[in-house]
Amino acid sequence: MKIVIIILNWNGKENTIACLESIKQLESKNYQLEVAVVDNASSDGSGDAIKNKFPKVTVIENKKNLGFSGGNNVGITYALENNANYVLILNNDTIVDKHLLNNLLEVAISNEKVAIVAPKIYFAKGYEFHKDRYEKNERGKVIWYAGGIMDWSNVIGHHRGVDEVDKGQYEKIEETDFASGCCMLIKGEVFKKVGMLDEKYFLYYEDSDLSEQTKRAGYSVIYAPKAILWHKNAGSAGGSGSSLQDYYITRNRLLFGMRFAPLRAKIALLKESMKLLIDGRDAQKKGILDFYFMRFGKGSYT
Repeated sequence: MKIVIIILNWNGKENTIACLESIKQLESKNYQLEVAVVDNASSDGSGDAIKNKFPKVTVIENKKNLGFSGGNNVGITYALENNANYVLILNNDTIVDKHLLNNLLEVAISNEKVAIVAPKIYFAKGYEFHKDRYEKNERGKVIWYAGGIMDWSNVIGHHRGVDEVDKGQYEKIEETDFASGCCMLIKGEVFKKVGMLDEKYFLYYEDSDLSEQTKRAGYSVIYAPKAILWHKNAGSAGGSGSSLQDYYITRNRLLFGMRFAPLRAKIALLKESMKLLIDGRDAQKKGILDFYFMRFGKGSYT
């Protein structure tokens, strides 16, 4: 069995190197492991720095920024061409626990219908939304993701447990509405059945789309709480609440909702978009216009 870890990098040299250092500590058993970094046309010397420091890591250098979906698809294509049974999509702004892959794989092979497995994800220390809320000994145990909940009435995805200190309240292996693109182990055959990440999204909601497509193809998306890692939240996207997030989340939520939401929710979503065109922030307005004019992929965000 072969697993290929795909890490997307865009001007995130320090984060990516720290992530790769943590991957060196992974305990692996009964499988072959390869790591590939896909560089999205960085200008900070990431490619050369990674090659020099980690000669065993495959570095794939894109000639332009293909976004989260397009960049990861380059890595997925590489993994499948090199006979990967499973692909682990992993954000570069993460630090992994040494047992991460073993615990993900244990769940993945437990049932042939399991196609995507998502771990429990903590905020990295100092990256919590509400830093002053926690005691010193609680940091590193604040949950960022303990399963995904899709509110179909409002077409909004939520991370279960976000901002809660982990006290064992989410320790059940169970199906979840969506896996987070921050880290998800995906069975290789899934890409042949449902396709890869949709490059119309470019950034945000492509993980929810893949999760939904996978479930509708008869597979399961599973949350595996024993598998853990730490996330430097929004380390590659300019921080929470940025204009980049405003643009892509607004546009892509419409795209996702029009594909999958119930009719009533679709109507409500369209009405909401009209209100945002009047009262929304500039990047939100631009995202809505690009949805209606079908400007997908990178779109008009600059």
